Amino acid sequence: MKRSIPRSLVSKATNLDTNKERASGSEGRTESSDAVSTPFKGAGSAWKSGALAQSQAAVERSRAELCLDILNGRHEISLSPDQISDPMGTDRRQDWMSQEAFRSLVNSIASNGQDTPILVWPEDPDWQPDPLDPSNIAGVPFVMLTGRRRLAAASELGVPLRAILAPPDARNAENSKFEMLFLRFRENEERENLSPFERLVSIGEMYETLASGEEKLTAVAFAKKIGVHESLVSRARSVFAAQDQILNTFKNVYDMSFRDLQGALASLERTNKAKPKPKTKPQKLTVKRKVGNRNLSVTSVDGNLSIKVAGVPIDQERLEKLGDLVASYLNVEDTEKDTD
Repeated sequence: MKRSIPRSLVSKATNLDTNKERASGSEGRTESSDAVSTPFKGAGSAWKSGALAQSQAAVERSRAELCLDILNGRHEISLSPDQISDPMGTDRRQDWMSQEAFRSLVNSIASNGQDTPILVWPEDPDWQPDPLDPSNIAGVPFVMLTGRRRLAAASELGVPLRAILAPPDARNAENSKFEMLFLRFRENEERENLSPFERLVSIGEMYETLASGEEKLTAVAFAKKIGVHESLVSRARSVFAAQDQILNTFKNVYDMSFRDLQGALASLERTNKAKPKPKTKPQKLTVKRKVGNRNLSVTSVDGNLSIKVAGVPIDQERLEKLGDLVASYLNVEDTEKDTD
């Protein structure tokens, strides 16, 4: 005899198993969802913090590199003409601002801007760019090395200047003035045609500046240092020493050739030798005294002594006594000199 299970019991059991599976599946999904969402949220925050830290480090590294680039002349800075002093002066003719070449430069900068940066270094040798804003150079004083005409043009036009710093080894050299003169000379040699007079004056000034800091400087060593022939050095020293006399004696000095300048030096040397030495005026010393109603005057001129007094009748004996008195005084003077 077959026994059947009531349908109600089967339905109840089936529904119970289904509910368990749903509950189990729902719990699994919930756990899975929690497992994914929570770690994802934490990883996102960490990534964000790491990215910000990397970005900040990159900015600081970029600023530090910019500071080094500025100090080593690898990055241009913008300067007001008022920030730049010119302690060396020019090695060019004194009327260079009135020359056509300078007027053309002013017009060119006004129309097209400044093509080549000037060369400077900070007035304070220990100056460093602001680590938070390296490009901000406002108010920092600098010293002119090269680019005098560009500086004058910018001052006239009222525009800022493109500039770079000279190499630090030149700024920190023992004889920094020579380094400044050499940088100026080298740029003028490379970029512009110096007249023979300007070139010799510049070389002579460099030699005297360098020689003042060295015990023994040979013409050969100096010529090799600045890259010129040694035969120019002695001539340059002579022209530099006589530059004012040359300018005052000869016309068109800036148009003279090297041979012309050699002749000018020879002419000045002959003139100086031919001039008689001025005679020194004898030194006259006078002492006056009142003796009763008479005037006494004692005078010494170039080692000669004279005594003058009016209205004094004097015989040989009194004159000899006066001579003895003077001789006695002179003997005392000689004795005191010997004991000193």
